[in-house]
Amino acid sequence: MFGYGARAAADDAWLISNKQNRSDYLYERALKVMVGGVNSPVRSFRAVGGKPIFFRKGKGSRLFDVDGKSYLDYVCSWGALILGHADDEVTEAICRAAMEGTSFGAPCEAEVKLAEEVTERMKSVEMVRFVNSGTEATMSAIRLARGYTGKKKIIKFAGCYHGHYDSFLADSGSGMATFSIPISAGVIDDTIKHTLTLAYNDVAMLENVMAEWRDDVAAVILEPIAGNMGVVPASKEFIEKARELCDKYNSLLIFDEVISGFRVARGGAQELYGIKPDITCLGKIIGGGMPVGAYGGSRQIMKHIAPEGNVYQAGTLAGNPVAMSAGLATLRKLGMQQYEQLERLSYMLEHGIKAAAEENKVSISINRVGSMIGIFFTDSDVKNYVDARKTDAKAYSKFFHYMLTLGVYLPPSPFETVFLSTSHSDEDIRMTVESASKAFQVI
Repeated sequence: MFGYGARAAADDAWLISNKQNRSDYLYERALKVMVGGVNSPVRSFRAVGGKPIFFRKGKGSRLFDVDGKSYLDYVCSWGALILGHADDEVTEAICRAAMEGTSFGAPCEAEVKLAEEVTERMKSVEMVRFVNSGTEATMSAIRLARGYTGKKKIIKFAGCYHGHYDSFLADSGSGMATFSIPISAGVIDDTIKHTLTLAYNDVAMLENVMAEWRDDVAAVILEPIAGNMGVVPASKEFIEKARELCDKYNSLLIFDEVISGFRVARGGAQELYGIKPDITCLGKIIGGGMPVGAYGGSRQIMKHIAPEGNVYQAGTLAGNPVAMSAGLATLRKLGMQQYEQLERLSYMLEHGIKAAAEENKVSISINRVGSMIGIFFTDSDVKNYVDARKTDAKAYSKFFHYMLTLGVYLPPSPFETVFLSTSHSDEDIRMTVESASKAFQVI
């Protein structure tokens, strides 16, 4: 059997003799043992062409691939790393926790502290339940809504991605949009017959459907700032109408803030809109780079979850000390100064890219909320999923690959979000804008 050192030496010898880079070599090996060579579809580069890059490490605003090349990173683990890669305080918190045990399957102090931090920041959340992913959070929130209201129907919106739970995989964003899959194979009609998918930001449609199904809508779930069809914020009228109609028909309003939670503001998108949802779903940032999700709401609603109520949900690794410690260290570093810094840098990037596109006569539309940016290769505004799908995917692919050659790593899909972190610098932004200007010249 090879030891690690022997295997690495054998790999190096093979690579040298075959004149192949390590990333391509790892991809060939991965294709033999992992579906598509990846563990999440959007990582495969199918939307932009080419082969995925295998990374060795990240530090601050940069990623380093297995061949030693450095990239400015605007994926930030799909938004989770708001402090950048390997933040010293977060890393120290993870190491301290891991040294004392990675999982107890029992309560720990860190989960109490993180719950207190979340409830202090989000005024709509009085109690929280931690899980291990955003998908777990949204599927659990739907079960809770049905259990609490005694109703069956769920209203969601085209282009909003709420994870890979069966009930949500109809006209979803994220990988579903990337691969043009309207609904996943394996999802049976009986599973989604109680899911009503409407157009995002269409107030009249929402009013009509809510009136038609007034007695059977358990919840309306939406991303207040959609981040999986590119960045598409909800209009103020739309989100206020959703709150009003849920109150009118005794339905619950669920905000999926897995992406926007603690990224666009200290209290999430609900702070920006001044709207209190009944249930909030969280993920990404509250894990500080570790796998964490959560859902929370008022005591009245949350007390319907077992062991206090009859809505069952459980998880072996939920609330584990390592993930809780990472999330706690992350949130404690996010104060007004950090959000002001992110806003300033994101404004610079948005307007720099717009100016570069205009100078090179390239039609783009940019949506930005805080440190979430959506770049669409279209000359029209993007307000919903139909608009988003008008983006020129081929132009984005060319842009993506040229930026990659210049050392800028963007999301490998035209339907994903550009994220910034507090570790990005003014010089990083200037370099990115200069690179974009060069890329626009070849599109």
